[in-house]
Amino acid sequence: MIKLADATQAQEKKATRAAYGVTLAQLADEGMPVVAVDADLTGSTTTKKFAAANEAYADRLYNVGIAEQNMIDVAAGLSLTGNIAFTGSFAVFGTGRAYDQIRNTVCYGDLNVKIAPTHAGISVGPDGGSHQMLEDISLMRGLPNMRVLVPADYEAARAAIRLAAETPGPVYVRMGRASVPAVYAEGVQLELGRAYVLREGTDATIVACGVMIDQALKAADMLEQKGVSVEVIDAFSVKPLDEETILTSVRKTGCVVTAEEHSVYGGLGSAVAETLVQNEPVPMEMIGMKDRFGKSGAFEELLGYFKMDAAAIVDAVERVRSRA
Repeated sequence: MIKLADATQAQEKKATRAAYGVTLAQLADEGMPVVAVDADLTGSTTTKKFAAANEAYADRLYNVGIAEQNMIDVAAGLSLTGNIAFTGSFAVFGTGRAYDQIRNTVCYGDLNVKIAPTHAGISVGPDGGSHQMLEDISLMRGLPNMRVLVPADYEAARAAIRLAAETPGPVYVRMGRASVPAVYAEGVQLELGRAYVLREGTDATIVACGVMIDQALKAADMLEQKGVSVEVIDAFSVKPLDEETILTSVRKTGCVVTAEEHSVYGGLGSAVAETLVQNEPVPMEMIGMKDRFGKSGAFEELLGYFKMDAAAIVDAVERVRSRA
């Protein structure tokens, strides 16, 4: 059983992006040949903490300026000389602007490059719709050779970065700007292709990822007060997806709600639907962005505005149970 944060730890909020630079430094301390390539955002992505951790690591951070396509190609070249190359930027630039290079250089060549943007989803907040990437999981999930990890909290992000470094070939790690409560205990180790049952239940399944795990757990508490027992699963590894864990849960509960800080097209909801339609068709609802762009605002306000908060998940569970 995976160890979860206790009540005290759960009160501590950290952004998933805060794990990036410090984990790269830890991996370097352990002798792993990690390098970081950044596009003029070393403070925001926290890669500057990697360079500052040890005088010897300063030469392992490459700042290419505002040139995300170049960033990917530099990382590709570094990977061909024995390095484990991480790239960092806002997700909208690090995946959208650089998609051609990720597809045709990194994935087509199956190179040891890790795409690790630190600002994804509406949790980017005040920067608004132009910077709130809501299509990145879809873009990355569709690429051959690419794996997709979406950590729920700081400790899961540390585990994801380590797992990406240990996994040969392309890996996408999606991190965010907003501070979120701890879900996992310190030092947790997570696995590629695994989902984790965070809370057992019998009446409905909620499959969530990333910062939506917090909202899913809150929704489960709210539903418990209504006498509804909900199973909550963290689909940390969106690709490869842990189909067995999800199917086992759904066969017990008979219905499912997915929740993601991403478009409902092509992301976690689509991945779960693809699994269910081939193996166990059941009533399903999806919580996520409904075919629109984001907007400027505080993260918590935007969750409510776009009906992606715990209350929206509760409503979705009630709807899906009425069809089960």
